[in-house]
Amino acid sequence: MSTEIIILSCLLTLVVVLFFYSIKRISDDTPEDNREFLDPLPKALKPIWPLVRVVAHLVGERLPVDDLETYSRMLRRSGLDFLFTPEQFFSLQMLSSICFSIICWLCLLMLDAEGALPIVFAGFFGWVFPRISLGDIRKKREQQIIRHLPVYLDFIVMSVEAGLNLSGGITQAVKKGPSGPLKFEFRRVLRDIKAGKPKLESLREMEVRLNIKEITNLVNSLIQAERSGSSMGETLRIQAEQRRVERFQRAEKLALQAPVKLIFPLIAFVFPVTFAVLAFPIAMKLLYEM
Repeated sequence: MSTEIIILSCLLTLVVVLFFYSIKRISDDTPEDNREFLDPLPKALKPIWPLVRVVAHLVGERLPVDDLETYSRMLRRSGLDFLFTPEQFFSLQMLSSICFSIICWLCLLMLDAEGALPIVFAGFFGWVFPRISLGDIRKKREQQIIRHLPVYLDFIVMSVEAGLNLSGGITQAVKKGPSGPLKFEFRRVLRDIKAGKPKLESLREMEVRLNIKEITNLVNSLIQAERSGSSMGETLRIQAEQRRVERFQRAEKLALQAPVKLIFPLIAFVFPVTFAVLAFPIAMKLLYEM
């Protein structure tokens, strides 16, 4: 065995040892992820979560405050602020971008193709993919909240008109109302109230977290009724009726949009097959007659 091979082998071994030693040092320096009071991790994230924590520890302190606030606002609106920290979500974006780039590079190797542009596009898609998923979760969550809001308002109206205060009405609505993100948000409001926070301030924080027009109108109406001394029950009843009308209008709008959305599938898929089925016997008859 030549001296050059021995030296290269020793250097390679040293590099590998130093690499794993550095990884161990970084892992030891990373603080433990105490999830006792956090939401459980999805199964898809558990295998890569240690790596997410390490990257978050390394780059989290270097992120601008404005970016962290943007990520925090996105997570709150999606209801995932008890699942990720902003630093962890940024780390997930980085790892997603790297993974997509590596997968694209391996595919190019298998196809004997070259080019950096597909790898760049794959990395960009991997970067925006977590944000796209977060946006889809936020939209579904907002739709659920808007759909359940009239039901919860009806429960609160009945409780307030029966003699309970607003906090008691929200408590009854949480007990009787359908499960979903709105129940979670009202429970959070009740926890804040029990912790000593004023109820209107707790509702205002819920409105800031959700940033939904219907919730904003409700909270503004309740604050105005509280300050002006108007009837809370009457204010809630008006809000409940308005939300029901808006829900009916949304359903009517979707029903009117359905025929327009069906035009392209009909033209692209249904009509050609129908014409082919009708034209086939005619074409065969003409062929036999010729």
